[in-house]
Amino acid sequence: MDAQTLWLTFKLAVLTTLLLLCAAIPLCHWLTFGKARWRPIVEAVATLPLLLPPTVLGFYLLVLLGPRTAPGRLLIHIIGHPVAFSFSGLVIGSMIYSLPFAVQPITAGFSAISPEVLDAATLLGAGRLRILFDLLLPLARRSILTAAVLCFTHTVGEFGVVLMIGGDIPGATRTLSIAIYDQVQDFRYTQANHTAILLLSVSLLALILVYGWGRQARRA
Repeated sequence: MDAQTLWLTFKLAVLTTLLLLCAAIPLCHWLTFGKARWRPIVEAVATLPLLLPPTVLGFYLLVLLGPRTAPGRLLIHIIGHPVAFSFSGLVIGSMIYSLPFAVQPITAGFSAISPEVLDAATLLGAGRLRILFDLLLPLARRSILTAAVLCFTHTVGEFGVVLMIGGDIPGATRTLSIAIYDQVQDFRYTQANHTAILLLSVSLLALILVYGWGRQARRA
């Protein structure tokens, strides 16, 4: 197995997970406790990557992040190079594609917190930030851990989006899921089997952790 591809996949999954949690926590707080009328639209958009075919999402991201669009030109100005077919493009695409796996568990965790607890904290003079960091995040920690595991695993195994937006560049955008595709195309079934076993093991371990935390939460 190519150690460079393994490291790139791991780095992509870790970075995507960390950035997604930083973005998803405030978004989920707003989705749970916000009162804007257009909140269902935002929630639908955040869930849309779960339903779209990866190639469709990858195609539109490739067009949107290209030099012919304003967002694409802005990112090129900030980063200094085109986003498409680069590691930066993989991170952006992975974040958008895995967004539902962060939003759904964290929103469910926030929604499960008793409103009476939040009202009591407000009456005691706690501000929004203090309620978020001292109350919501500790009480929803299992949901946040579940979101982190799902985002990490989903990023490790994603194929369509990373192939569309990143291509198949060794050392730059080739991930494990693309590597196994290349191995099968070249009839290297033994290597493909080793890569597949690794991806299968990661997915199985993630599910065991998620279900284990779920049972502990129900017993607590």
